[in-house]
Amino acid sequence: MTYEAFVKLVERLWEEVPEDFKRGLQGVHVFPEAKPEPGLEGVWRLGEYLDPGPPSALGGFEGLGRHIALYYGSFLKVAGEGFDWEAEVWETLLHELRHHLESLAGRDDLVREDLRRLDAFRRGGPSGEG
Repeated sequence: MTYEAFVKLVERLWEEVPEDFKRGLQGVHVFPEAKPEPGLEGVWRLGEYLDPGPPSALGGFEGLGRHIALYYGSFLKVAGEGFDWEAEVWETLLHELRHHLESLAGRDDLVREDLRRLDAFRRGGPSGEG
């Protein structure tokens, strides 16, 4: 899949998300590069929810807003034969959207779940056994 086709796929799927779930979100940004997962060689971050947090005393975050980033290059790194681009993009969008909704609700359940998964992976693979 080309970068341009990937962007069109993201745009089409994003349009399917009800506006109520996008409240407070600046949007989705698609980056051409791959994003490695820090500390895990060969593991790629497909997307992430970026929330600048509360404004600093100096007003440093004004205008940044909350957004979702997707990394086309990371999808390319993990795509193999039979890779379902639409399903993977949809799953990633929904995952990052859940981060956004939990952030609005003052929750971090998914953040903690992601951290547990990464910790298990570092200890020996997806199940944590190794």
